[in-house]
Amino acid sequence: MRTSIQKRVGGPVNESRPARDPLSTGTAFAGVDLLVTAVLILDERFIIRYANPAAENLFALSRNLMLQQALDEVFTRDDALAAALDSARTNKAGYSDYDVKLSAIGRVDVHHLICSVMPVDLPADAQADAPADAPVEHGYLLEMRPITQQIKAAREERILDQTQANRELVRNLAHEIRNPLGGIRGAAQLLDAELDRADLREYTRVVMHEADRLQSLMDRMLTPHRLPQVGALNIHEVIERVRSVMLAEYPDGLAVKRDYDTSLPLLTGDREQILQAVLNIVRNAAQAMNGQGRIVLRTRIARSVTLARRRYRQAITLQVIDDGPGIPESVRERVFYPLVSAREGGSGLGLTLAQTFVNQHHGTIEFDSMPGRTCFTVTLPIGEGPGTPPRGDPAAPGSHLHCASHLNAAK
Repeated sequence: MRTSIQKRVGGPVNESRPARDPLSTGTAFAGVDLLVTAVLILDERFIIRYANPAAENLFALSRNLMLQQALDEVFTRDDALAAALDSARTNKAGYSDYDVKLSAIGRVDVHHLICSVMPVDLPADAQADAPADAPVEHGYLLEMRPITQQIKAAREERILDQTQANRELVRNLAHEIRNPLGGIRGAAQLLDAELDRADLREYTRVVMHEADRLQSLMDRMLTPHRLPQVGALNIHEVIERVRSVMLAEYPDGLAVKRDYDTSLPLLTGDREQILQAVLNIVRNAAQAMNGQGRIVLRTRIARSVTLARRRYRQAITLQVIDDGPGIPESVRERVFYPLVSAREGGSGLGLTLAQTFVNQHHGTIEFDSMPGRTCFTVTLPIGEGPGTPPRGDPAAPGSHLHCASHLNAAK
């Protein structure tokens, strides 16, 4: 059970405090309104007394929804922030933490923040209801800066290194298995021809069938290493092909909805590789729902994006959103590893191959998942094909993604 930060401090909320005091309206800290970093000011009981416009933008909450509320009545509890507030109160000194996770209660988005807590004396005009000889009221100033982009860049770099290591491992493993596999199947085929009894030939045919299955698996593992056939491609033609395949596989119970930005420019890449990557992601979503559910295919333009520490002017994003059960927590960190699958009977290669193909196009795959909603986002830079060095500009440390502007053409 979540423990209230206010209860840890002790004492009830002062419900008699005026709903609008000079601090709440921003007149006491007018200069803070101009800061681009989010600022909250709390009183001694951790009641929010002030929020600047940057805090409203960061958390997508209006000031009126935050003011005069206990901190943990507005945001989900974070142990790091609670410890920072306790330290500032006990030691009467500032405290910083570099990975505070905050989200507004009832919201899905989690903000990764650098948070500084500083004890402050609330201005005298913020205590208009207090007598002249009343002691100065103490409070806490929280300054918060998002570090989502830094985390994203580090994760992309880690995934890229992991993908390259996985690729080498898979290729070496596939070659080592293919060499003796042909001999095993050939020997079983010769033995099958020499046997007269049908019951014995059944055993040799099992061997041949399993050898063929393993051969097919090895071929899939080695597929990414063929030379790409680069050309101009329309992402919507690829998605429509995938959509028709999935509706043919699951004619009853599966709804695949379109939400396209039809003004998107052409991509440069290998059509078959992009097709296979998208098909693997969409099929993975359909299989997770057992063919019963809703999938949304959404395309948008993104501008000034950073992918693997390189900045590109434009990129295309494709989101595959399903309303299935979500990815189990136990496999989320390993979902792109080869031979890892949360589904019984799954080969664990579909998402691995998808990530490999997308990385070869200098793009990325990300996902977020919770019960009832899983979203895979494929981002591909425009004009960047496989087999060519990326032409994007190196991203400066701490650079940020900008919101993409786009046209909606929902169907």
